[in-house]
Amino acid sequence: MMHGFHTYDESDAPEAARPMLAAAKKRMGFVTTLNGVMAESPELLAGYNALAEQFGRSSLPAAAKQVVLITASVANGCAYCVAAHSTLALRARVPAEVVEDLRAGRPLTDQALEAVRRLTHAVVTQRGWVAEADVEAFLAAGHTRRHVLDIVLGVGMKTLSNYTNHLAHTPLDPAWQEQEWTREDATA
Repeated sequence: MMHGFHTYDESDAPEAARPMLAAAKKRMGFVTTLNGVMAESPELLAGYNALAEQFGRSSLPAAAKQVVLITASVANGCAYCVAAHSTLALRARVPAEVVEDLRAGRPLTDQALEAVRRLTHAVVTQRGWVAEADVEAFLAAGHTRRHVLDIVLGVGMKTLSNYTNHLAHTPLDPAWQEQEWTREDATA
């Protein structure tokens, strides 16, 4: 616990958050510490879950979604989310070298995924004020305008979790520890 934030579970969370934590436990097999911290505000937890669900339904290919989540988390310096999404990306069969390059902030050899990485990084670091040339380069790599907006959705989702983790110093779950990461691990 840092700054007074508590990590709840489905037995001690505010009443409105309990069903969401129970559902997370059923889905993941455990309640993540991120969800446990977010439970302090059932509305934040519900909002994050809704964005995650919608991002999962977005038009981006599965590997591209992982690129967005890891890239935004690296750009925001969120050790918790980089570790969690690295683990989930590897489980989703994203190649290990892609995950390693994302964690280090290095360009990807797959040009379609590199376009996703570059645009996501620009959206985060430029706070949405992305140069038209960067959007055009993304589209020229075979992506669509819908993909541009799907990246915005993923960045919004990660902003909620990244900032929550920064404020609460969310402890890393054992499930993510093999992929532990620090900001110093990124070279870019």
